[in-house]
Amino acid sequence: MQTNAVFALVAGIHSITTVSEVSVKAGSSISIPCLYGLQYISHVKYLCKGFYWHSCSYIVKTNQQNSGRFSISDDNTRRIFTVTINDLADEDTDYWCAVEINGGADVKEYFHLSVTGDTPHLYVDHQEITRLNGDNLTINCYYTNTGETKWCRLGISCVTRSSGSIDGTKVTISEGAHSVFNVTMSGLRTESSGWYWCAKGDLKMPVHVTVTETPTTSNAYTDPKSLIISLSLLISIVMVALLIWFMLRRHSKSKSEVWSI
Repeated sequence: MQTNAVFALVAGIHSITTVSEVSVKAGSSISIPCLYGLQYISHVKYLCKGFYWHSCSYIVKTNQQNSGRFSISDDNTRRIFTVTINDLADEDTDYWCAVEINGGADVKEYFHLSVTGDTPHLYVDHQEITRLNGDNLTINCYYTNTGETKWCRLGISCVTRSSGSIDGTKVTISEGAHSVFNVTMSGLRTESSGWYWCAKGDLKMPVHVTVTETPTTSNAYTDPKSLIISLSLLISIVMVALLIWFMLRRHSKSKSEVWSI
């Protein structure tokens, strides 16, 4: 396992890992994943709004119903809770992913949304992508800022060169047209499902990938023995029917001859 992956896993034991800086367009929606430690699976997770932790306001919690523009869901199998903010406004800038700790200080991690009325400085075509097992996937990451190019899986590892791998899945990064880099994941597996993010400089854009099993098709092959048996049965039924019809007709004819005498 790579060193940065080990560090991320160890760090995740006692803290929350999320994307720190995201550029978004006013009026749109954004989903932010927050990875937490194994010991927090049964704890309440929540989103808090405000620049300063000590004065931030509860927005939505996993033990309450979703409210208005905000929603939260907890995948305790992957230990990630996701917060979604709809109809983004200029004041949607400072938030905290947090986990309640009974009898102790809550665990939290800050993230910042840079809201713009124009095109975001880093964005993708779709935040939610679904593919089949064995497929290849290409994500276009559009940018207007400068800095190092990365493709990472949340809490695991990153690819910063033109090629590499994440959890056994091959990853290639190439510069496309003006101000876009292309990330291709080859030979997807169901284990490839999860949260990733592309990065350019300090900005990150999370992308959720779901890989499903290839649907099986029913076998259209028919056993010749079954076909022969079915055909023989059909012929037998027809022969019996013809025999009964012939006997009834003969009986009817004989009866008519008697009456004519």
